[in-house]
Amino acid sequence: MAAVRVLVGTKKGAFILTSDGKREKWEVSGPLFAGWSIYHMKGSPVDPNRIYASQCSDWFGQIIQRSCDGGKTWEQPGGESPPAMDSFPTGASNKFVYDGIPGTHQWYDGTPHPWEFKRVWHLEPSLTDVDAVYAGVEDAALFLSTDGATTWKELSGLRGHGTGSQWAPGAGGMGLHTILLDPTNPNRIYVAISAAGAFRSDDGGINWKPINRGLKSKYLPDPNAEIGYCVHRIAMHPSRPDVLFMQLHWNVMRTDNAGELWTNISGNLPTDFGFPIQVHAHDPETVYVVPIKSDSEHYVHDGKLRVFRSRTGGNDWEPLTNGLPQQDCYVNVLRDAMAVDTLDDCGVYFGTTGGQVYVSPYGGDSWNAIVRDLPAVLSVEVQTLP
Repeated sequence: MAAVRVLVGTKKGAFILTSDGKREKWEVSGPLFAGWSIYHMKGSPVDPNRIYASQCSDWFGQIIQRSCDGGKTWEQPGGESPPAMDSFPTGASNKFVYDGIPGTHQWYDGTPHPWEFKRVWHLEPSLTDVDAVYAGVEDAALFLSTDGATTWKELSGLRGHGTGSQWAPGAGGMGLHTILLDPTNPNRIYVAISAAGAFRSDDGGINWKPINRGLKSKYLPDPNAEIGYCVHRIAMHPSRPDVLFMQLHWNVMRTDNAGELWTNISGNLPTDFGFPIQVHAHDPETVYVVPIKSDSEHYVHDGKLRVFRSRTGGNDWEPLTNGLPQQDCYVNVLRDAMAVDTLDDCGVYFGTTGGQVYVSPYGGDSWNAIVRDLPAVLSVEVQTLP
């Protein structure tokens, strides 16, 4: 029987949760890298034993961890001292050139600001090469390693794009937090940046275009602005890579043409503000979101922890509450903290800022807590194992 491995990154370490295909009894290991923020962990789709992790501290900087045995042991391919942030090149050749001035871009108020590497928000292993992995970082930029996270090269066409000098941070920073790889087209990559928007490359990351037409933001003076949108997360089903779903800073959106035009599918949601969005593993029209109250009150609506599911690709949403607390609950679910497995009965997983990790083995119909009282959960990823 197939098994699952759930990779959980928290503010104070990482945890690995494993179960068989029934997903009823769980083994919990951790904390790994205790005391460090683990922004993201993700396993390679090529080799389930290869896992990458972003280990970060405001005091000690950024380290990339790699496991080649399914999380039993770990190594720092970029070296231990100095921290692996030095593996991410930040020389003048990788900085913006704006109005002839290297190394600066501008906030909305026109203030020059040098690009600075701060942390890795998201790691996305290649679909075909176990040693290739992408990194989305703050300040927003996209890097690629082809040697198992030992060295990194920036795909500089992204922030060298004509709008790059105008990018500005969202409330949590200016992070590149989402990377989607098209399984049918190795040259197509999607990324999302807070608060610049979504972008697409059709040539393997050399050239990029904004894909934000149809998005709306009350914070932008130009309703048709090309960039400046606080995209929280985008998701797609591998069988239909031209169809994307987005949780925007207010509004849930959909595109059927690879981002050329987005439409609002918030429908009957109680609030259209939230962070994660995920697609069922086997039904590309089944989508999940977790609405929260507002951009100033980052907790679930009405004190009820509810996952909302649409089986029609948007607009018509139903609350999934069985097994979830329905009173006096004030947690949040962050952008990278929801995932699905690929078993026949698709399991849905999410983690909360209260330290709970929930699973629904049957597509959201009922929920169980795998573990409670972890540190605040930053990310959840799932590996389906043979």
